[in-house]
Amino acid sequence: MLRLLFAAMAATAAVASAAAAFSPRELAERTIERRAVEAAIWGIPAVNYDLMLQEMLTKTKGKVNQIVFWSRPLDWHNQTLTPNPDAIYLMTFTDTRDVGPVVIEVPPAEGGSINGNIVDAWQMPLEDAGPSGADQGKGGKYLILPPGYTDRIPDGYIPLKSNTYGGYALLRSNLASHSDADISRSVAYAKRLKVYPLSQAANPPETVFTDARDVLFDSTIRYDASFFKNLDRIVQAEPWLPRDRVMIDQLKTLGIEKGKSYKPDAKTTKQLEAGIHEAQQWLEAKYDTDLIPFYEKGRWNFPANPDLVKAAVASFDEPDAYPVDIRGLTYSYVYVGIKRLGAGQFYLISIKDKDGKSFDGSKTYRLNVPANVPVEQYWSLTAYDRGTHALIRNMPRASRSSQIQELAKNADGSVDLFLGPEAPKGKDANWIPTDPKRDFELMFRLYAPTKALFDKTWVLPDAERVRK
Repeated sequence: MLRLLFAAMAATAAVASAAAAFSPRELAERTIERRAVEAAIWGIPAVNYDLMLQEMLTKTKGKVNQIVFWSRPLDWHNQTLTPNPDAIYLMTFTDTRDVGPVVIEVPPAEGGSINGNIVDAWQMPLEDAGPSGADQGKGGKYLILPPGYTDRIPDGYIPLKSNTYGGYALLRSNLASHSDADISRSVAYAKRLKVYPLSQAANPPETVFTDARDVLFDSTIRYDASFFKNLDRIVQAEPWLPRDRVMIDQLKTLGIEKGKSYKPDAKTTKQLEAGIHEAQQWLEAKYDTDLIPFYEKGRWNFPANPDLVKAAVASFDEPDAYPVDIRGLTYSYVYVGIKRLGAGQFYLISIKDKDGKSFDGSKTYRLNVPANVPVEQYWSLTAYDRGTHALIRNMPRASRSSQIQELAKNADGSVDLFLGPEAPKGKDANWIPTDPKRDFELMFRLYAPTKALFDKTWVLPDAERVRK
């Protein structure tokens, strides 16, 4: 009995000793670091939005409620997360705070078509636009409403209730091919888009288009203390959402508080740096292990966890679910602000080859794309930098797609695509270059996918290494 009593006393003493191991100063520092990790995972979607917005405002002449676009298919200068280099890209950053409801007017799918996704500042999908969106290719006037808007909505609009003042729409003007003529047609069609305040709908001003071609537009996640400057800008600009009120005190610990200047001292900045670095390691570890396979056996994965897609469709308002961890992970590597994932487009992601090894930019790989890819529009394969999830810098191109007229096909209708630092002899048209000093990852896009993809009667094989 005495032995048990002494053991219990020893255990209690050990706990007390452990509790006393941290001084008040150390506990305060650990709290900042711990809460910085959680704030980073929670805040990534909004920070990524703000990074894109700041790039437009500081590196181009574009402004909110206008359109910034790329007049050629994207190259590596566009350093957004997993962009599509086989379409004409357009973005409009909307802001309803001063002008009230904002209209995004999408033209009918005649002489061209748009794949568009409209999101709030947290990149939560509000609606899709174009043939796979709410207008079903007939064209439509999407009306973005400020938080709490209660006025009557005029007839003829597709109302979108946003919980934030800021937001953006990613709009892709589809290409028939990469020929100069088809690119020009796609750009001309895209310029039929309009953005204007509802208050000026009777006589809309001409929409301003700013070309960002050749601009180093870098919105990759900064895993340093600057991350929290972006997060503070969101907190100052946007209302607290009821689901996120638990973060109010969490962020105060980091010096982020609505209505107050964000000025962390050197000591706090050091803890913030430690926290964001730990968050980065956590995200990278989860990315390596937590993607969900699309096929029962294979290396192609869903672009986003189905639990996240379900929660986003429900506007993150499910009573018993709020997948913040999954959301943070997903928005660290891909854009998924799509209301109807699988209708207008679907993506498959691969980070490892057939043998389960990470893709090495110094090696050569082959992907056989079987015939009869289940799409009504086009398919493409794109290589991204594994570290940044953006297009690989300084490469002459990033993808190959069914739009490429010179793409060589096999006798059975399949296509062999090659990835590596040099094109295999005679395979230049089917080659995607990689940086020998960087690992990479793959995304296979299917635009207007059909049933054979989802019932898996058509199967995309794994990429395999062909040069040791």
